[in-house]
Amino acid sequence: MEAERPPVPPFTMTESAVLKVRLAEDAWNSRDPAQVSLGYTPDSRRRNRAEFVEGRDQIQSFLTRKWARELDYRLIKELWAYTGHRIAVRFAYEWHDDSRNWFRSYGNENWEFEPNGLMRRRYACINDLLIKPEDRLFHWPLGRRPDDHPSLSDLGL
Repeated sequence: MEAERPPVPPFTMTESAVLKVRLAEDAWNSRDPAQVSLGYTPDSRRRNRAEFVEGRDQIQSFLTRKWARELDYRLIKELWAYTGHRIAVRFAYEWHDDSRNWFRSYGNENWEFEPNGLMRRRYACINDLLIKPEDRLFHWPLGRRPDDHPSLSDLGL
């Protein structure tokens, strides 16, 4: 049996859904595939764009490839909706490729959790927009987004 990964369902707005989203954002901003994969069930199923991934080993491989290609990755997630054991988020992240072309990727995710708080399913739809370096909005040092950094809504995204 896997250990609990609080907060656990059923989710509430102020006590758990917003916190669960922020903890996921923090994990992804660490860019540590092994650590991120621990938030998912061992048999978790994910769709990211047109790629289907199943299980923690595949999640780690996917994230390793992703962050080798999406350099200087910085992500902001925002709660969209929640009920019981499901959460919907919207997100944006900025990154550049190895030719220093900057992108802002936008999307939505639907999450489904086990009673212990591990994510069982994640479905993401993502679009990439080429941006000029001077149009970047995410400038904090790599790692966790500072608490005082504007949210997606604050940035008009």
